[in-house]
Amino acid sequence: MQAELLLFDLGGVLIEFAGPTELGKHLRWPSTPDLILDRWIKCPHTGAFECGQLSPSEWADRFIKDWDVDLTRHEFLSKFTTWTRCVLPGARELLDELRPHYRLAALSNSNELHWARNANELRILDLFEFAISSHQVGLCKPDPAIFRIALERARVSAADAIIFFDDLEVNVVAARAAGMGAHKVRGVGELRDQLSKDGLLGP
Repeated sequence: MQAELLLFDLGGVLIEFAGPTELGKHLRWPSTPDLILDRWIKCPHTGAFECGQLSPSEWADRFIKDWDVDLTRHEFLSKFTTWTRCVLPGARELLDELRPHYRLAALSNSNELHWARNANELRILDLFEFAISSHQVGLCKPDPAIFRIALERARVSAADAIIFFDDLEVNVVAARAAGMGAHKVRGVGELRDQLSKDGLLGP
């Protein structure tokens, strides 16, 4: 099956997410970025926020208490908004290379604060035919239903006409279960290497 649409996660693939490093500066307990990221992925408060079930203030209050963060709600939300640092070097250029040959779209676990920054400051959403955020649809990866929504939006000839790229293995497994091709990659270098390996990018 020829790939028709390439579907990308944002944080960790095309965007630098500095959360694990920055959050570690404000915790009252010993931590490492890897430990923070693992707990972040499993955090029920963040999951609810990224599914659009909590407002930023509601999420911040629960998160600060549960994680023992040494910041006020205002301080925390102000810092949190900037944790999506930048579009990674080379990401825009890579997407420009791919666009003449494939449809491009994004599927991300995100929230209203980071999504607004993605749209208005980083301007990365302009690079895709469509972009789906978990908080908009009330579902988070790896829920199978969010991949079905992506398939409906894509309107491709078959599920395996989509190839999905994400930095978390659990999401890659879920995409494959939905019938998509999928690869775990982190950063633009690994993404470019995988695209070349799949014959999706010229030499």
